[in-house]
Amino acid sequence: MSLPEFSYLDELNEVQRLAVTTLEGPVMVIAGPGSGKTRVLTYRIAHLIKTGVYPGHILALTFTNKAAKEMKNRIEGVVGPQAKRVWAGTFHSLFAKILRVEAHRIGFPNDFTIYDTDDTKSLITEIINQLNLDKKVYSPGAVRSRISAAKSNLITPKLYAANEELMGLDRMNRRPLIYQIYEKYVARCLRAGAMDFDDLLLQMFRLLYQNPDRTREKYQNQFKYVMVDEFQDTNYLQYEILKLLAVYPESPNNICIVGDDAQSIYSFRGATIENILQFESDFPTLKTFKLEQNYRSTHFIVEAANEVITYNKKQIQKKIWTDRPAGNKIKVIKAASETEEGKRIADNIIEQKNRHTLKNKDIAILYRTNSQSRIFEEQMRRYNIPYRVYGGLSFYSRKEIKDIIAYIRITTNDKDDEALKRVINYPKRGIGDSTVDSIGQLAEDNDMSMWEVLNKIDFSQRTKKGMVEFVQLIRAFKAKAESSDAFVTAQYIAKHSGIVEHLKADKSVEGLSRIENIDSLLDGIKDFVENDVLEINEEISRDKTLSSYLQTISLMTDADESDEAMDSVSMMSIHAAKGLEFKSVFVTGLEENLFPSYQSLSDPNLIDEERRLFYVAITRAEEILTLSFANARYQHGDMRFNDPSRFIEEISENNLDSVVTIQNVNKGFGEPKILGAFKTKPLMSGVPKIDVDGFKASEPGQIKAGQKVLHLKFGEGKVINVDERLVASILFPQVDPNNEKRIMLNFAKLQILED
Repeated sequence: MSLPEFSYLDELNEVQRLAVTTLEGPVMVIAGPGSGKTRVLTYRIAHLIKTGVYPGHILALTFTNKAAKEMKNRIEGVVGPQAKRVWAGTFHSLFAKILRVEAHRIGFPNDFTIYDTDDTKSLITEIINQLNLDKKVYSPGAVRSRISAAKSNLITPKLYAANEELMGLDRMNRRPLIYQIYEKYVARCLRAGAMDFDDLLLQMFRLLYQNPDRTREKYQNQFKYVMVDEFQDTNYLQYEILKLLAVYPESPNNICIVGDDAQSIYSFRGATIENILQFESDFPTLKTFKLEQNYRSTHFIVEAANEVITYNKKQIQKKIWTDRPAGNKIKVIKAASETEEGKRIADNIIEQKNRHTLKNKDIAILYRTNSQSRIFEEQMRRYNIPYRVYGGLSFYSRKEIKDIIAYIRITTNDKDDEALKRVINYPKRGIGDSTVDSIGQLAEDNDMSMWEVLNKIDFSQRTKKGMVEFVQLIRAFKAKAESSDAFVTAQYIAKHSGIVEHLKADKSVEGLSRIENIDSLLDGIKDFVENDVLEINEEISRDKTLSSYLQTISLMTDADESDEAMDSVSMMSIHAAKGLEFKSVFVTGLEENLFPSYQSLSDPNLIDEERRLFYVAITRAEEILTLSFANARYQHGDMRFNDPSRFIEEISENNLDSVVTIQNVNKGFGEPKILGAFKTKPLMSGVPKIDVDGFKASEPGQIKAGQKVLHLKFGEGKVINVDERLVASILFPQVDPNNEKRIMLNFAKLQILED
């Protein structure tokens, strides 16, 4: 077999070539960022085919249809039309294909229906109603997330009910009957001949596990070579399916995984880093190849990434390197506020475009949470810089924002029928669509607004209560607007409209994100009231009313339809940026409590994942990397003062364009910290080490003003106040004897020491 026959191998470096040509037995390819992972994976499949393996015996699993399509196209470029016979696709799409043939073996029809998220929530809602449960407590979204997590961990309803840890957590959250909902949900799906998204994995496992002699053996013989991309993103259930396919007596264990433990960032979706960390113990004859050469980023960026990730204890050791030029050192922007952070980044974008001749599409702004996009969108519009929000809706296009804005619109202009129609029955108050249509028709026939109709006619008893409630609500909002500024009124509307309370019932990641978005909107309105930061037209009245605010917002959101081909700055969450690359990247909001996130501070494993997320963020940059933080930002309507992120400190000054002095804002005008100067020093060395094993978190509802509590990071503290949102003001003397910290009790872990 001569090398010229496989000329594509000449495109690979030595380690890549070994990974491509080692075809037998278990193989693990640890692929650092920018190391040519996709090329290795596709060339390995092409090489299998070139050396005589039938394409239909190859199973290649990905996480996106886009990745699968790209893989097939690349393979076809090497081996021709044979590539179409390779089983390449996502876990869900390929397993659905198999289940279409085999589902009857596990009690489902082969033409089963696949339920989407809306179908699932609708069925769960119906079951909750049948059980006469409170939907505010048993939020369909939260119940769905709980069921999904159970399925991903191979926990059936029967096992769920027998698991004291799960049942105990449900009791603590006042939802002890989730197991019953789960049981009924599974029965209803089976009765309807339907599978949800998680079932495509769970039922595939059942199929293989319960039919070892027939079905499992059939697919073990079918898939002689199994390959998995982004293996660090697999969950427990996916790995168990892979083992059923690849591990059996006399098996050659021809399984190849490609991934990077340092880029495992999806635990909130059920992914577990343990799969890749334990792979070698599951396959003792494993051959491991580390792709450590980075072709994407310049020297200083690569070195910073290496420095940061060394702080994680659980990892596969590697050191990425590059032979690219040293390039620009990493710049750190220190801003006084989030508004200044947005302005400074906009200024830097203009400077980079001029100095480095960058196009807008060469630049990305990355943030930890989608709610952070607001301030950057405002500044991009202010500076007339084209942008697009990638991987999510524009801030002002998100449903929860449009809902609150609709209430504000009808408060300031009761002739706004579109705003009225949007919120008259949201949250639900018993006003049906047919009633709304009748009001609209009456308004049309009598040449008046729908609001005037509501105030003039008498409705049936069935809908009257809801109508009266809505009219009184809007009148109260109008009265508040006449006597208060925009922020106070908007805060009042958000609270009394019922939207915030409605969203709080959804404890899923999506539900929490919606609450964050509303908080961010209110923060923007407060900023408008205090600083006029949204002012983009000098002719606009600079008063502090809701009407003035809406006029400003309308100029910012009334944009033309975006052109996909337009040269625009990309704005996205770091999770959405995985797999992408840009010449210049801004990683923003690098503050304790934001990045790393507040929810992670008391759990070392979550801190490690936050650090991996930061690692992913900085390695998206090819040539220019800028980090930014704000000394203060509005959160939940209050000005919050956070320390700079520990992740900035973990980068040595050798890789920064200058030694950046950071004032510890929680200590007034105390000693400044020098970035990179104390690499081995803990972030808060003054706080004594807490006995983690002896720590026992108390329930959030038990925490009251006057109590002494213990926090894993901040030590002992005294609760000064707890507001209705379960946000506590706590004084931690060992951290700062003069300033209280505001702690969200639903996310924090606090142990009550004494009442």
